[in-house]
Amino acid sequence: MKKYIISSFLAIIFILSGCYDLDRAPFDKPSSSTFWKTEAQCKQGIMGVYASLKNNDLYGKMFLIDINSDVAVGYDEYEPLMIGTCTPRTGFLNGKWKNGYDAIQKANTALRNLGVADIPDNVKQTMIAEAKFLRALVYFHLLDYFGGLPLYDETTNLELEFNQLLKPRSTIEETRAFILKDLTDVINSSLPISWPASDYGRVTKGAVYALRGKVNLYNKSYAEAIKDFEEVIDPKYNYALYPKYEELFKPFEGHVSSEMIFSIVNVGGISTPYGMPFCFYAGSRATFNSWNNSVPSSGLVEMYEYKDGRPFNWEEIFPGYTNADNAVKEKVYRVTIDLKTLKRIPVPEEAAAEKKLLDMYAQRDPRLNATVILPFTQHLGWVNNAEKMMTFYFGKDETGKLVILSEKDGYFRNNKGWDSYYWRKYIPEGNWKGLITDRAHTPVNFSIIRLADVYLMLAEAYNEVGRSSEAVTYINKIRSRAGIALLNSGPDYLKAMSKEEVFERIVKERAYELAGEGIRDSDLRRWRRSHLILNHKEFSILGKQMTTRKFNENRDYLWPIPAGEIEYNPELKQNPSW
Repeated sequence: MKKYIISSFLAIIFILSGCYDLDRAPFDKPSSSTFWKTEAQCKQGIMGVYASLKNNDLYGKMFLIDINSDVAVGYDEYEPLMIGTCTPRTGFLNGKWKNGYDAIQKANTALRNLGVADIPDNVKQTMIAEAKFLRALVYFHLLDYFGGLPLYDETTNLELEFNQLLKPRSTIEETRAFILKDLTDVINSSLPISWPASDYGRVTKGAVYALRGKVNLYNKSYAEAIKDFEEVIDPKYNYALYPKYEELFKPFEGHVSSEMIFSIVNVGGISTPYGMPFCFYAGSRATFNSWNNSVPSSGLVEMYEYKDGRPFNWEEIFPGYTNADNAVKEKVYRVTIDLKTLKRIPVPEEAAAEKKLLDMYAQRDPRLNATVILPFTQHLGWVNNAEKMMTFYFGKDETGKLVILSEKDGYFRNNKGWDSYYWRKYIPEGNWKGLITDRAHTPVNFSIIRLADVYLMLAEAYNEVGRSSEAVTYINKIRSRAGIALLNSGPDYLKAMSKEEVFERIVKERAYELAGEGIRDSDLRRWRRSHLILNHKEFSILGKQMTTRKFNENRDYLWPIPAGEIEYNPELKQNPSW
């Protein structure tokens, strides 16, 4: 851990993206003898703790971890997670630990120095509460992946003790107790319910209850989770579902709406490239010449119901679609392209298949189209520094030979060569009116906890204690916003009465609502479902094998402690089977 913490501690530049002053804080010389002296310096310091959440392997690329679930497929950096080839030396696993402890030590530095700072007590106590929340958030994040952790608090002075960070791992229970104590301390503090617009993004009391509820839910402490989530939905916090789901993931009103409980604030533009790389890694060549390291799985697309609540079935639309020879898929999706103009040639049979697909999309849960770019639909791209309307086709010439379509001609192209879907969620439309200038800095706030997530976690906790009808009420709030039929509102396919039926609805609803937000992997692991559904071949839209998933039940529910950390600190014991 030493080499990671010191390099980051000495080199970091702190910023707070968003409404707060974006001036860079002088924290590359963070000695307590020269910094943490004024209120302005203290505020800059605490903003640096927030900024550390953006580090790539902490929350910066969190959306990519969905590939270790049933809603996404991917390659390159996170691929070993999906195909079971991770080792204790795999880079992003090491990065998660490194980035997490960097953030924890920054929080500890803030806590230690704020405690003696000569600033107004009310300001000091609020900042201390913020630092404790952020420390608890990161410890919980690491607990989710690694299990019990070595616990360092503000009594560790990194400036003096960086050669002595040699604690053994605490147990899972001890680590959780540490997190809950921090959160309880913050709840009992003077942290506000809301902040002025100029301080948007700073933690609020509602966010603390939401995180504590999540910690309790993950521990199956359902009664405690219910108390916390019920507090969050108290009207005094003014949280509300934003009416337009698709706008939550665009840099306009939705991503700063009353649905957002705690988010990482991102901005873009020529002089303020302080975003996260959604576009870079989950876009396509049609969006700022980006990559598609993560794409929606075919299974995700097939999960979404019709608006009336009916389950989706390909065979009802295209008989023979699921046959192993994939002939029907080729007829459905391939369109004939003129090789001279690279424009589509009208073919009646192809037009009929397109109409069936578009009619089907229109009847499905609207969150499908808001989340995924589907074949025969369009998306406003950004190619050669200009807006370009892109169409999603799979091409062939008049002889049936495959035609490779390109973004320069207005078509989507997968960087891996897969015949896959693409993410629409978080992906820019054009250049979003000038808000994005750099594919590595997508200017949309990244939600860590939003109200829809809280509603579904509350529903889960209610269901586990025998309050299934109340659980359905909160699931239906989400479905109502989506514009689909409510549970228990008529036909049998909407029935959810027993504990088991309601739980299966929660499992599906969390996929529909939260796909692409980096949550699904954690859900499947805490439900102990990963090994049941993540050992199979993944197929493309056209039925070609993309990859083979592997999840080891006896090993993969926890990630390995990085080998380099164990070599530095032999007191760290490895997780089972690694």
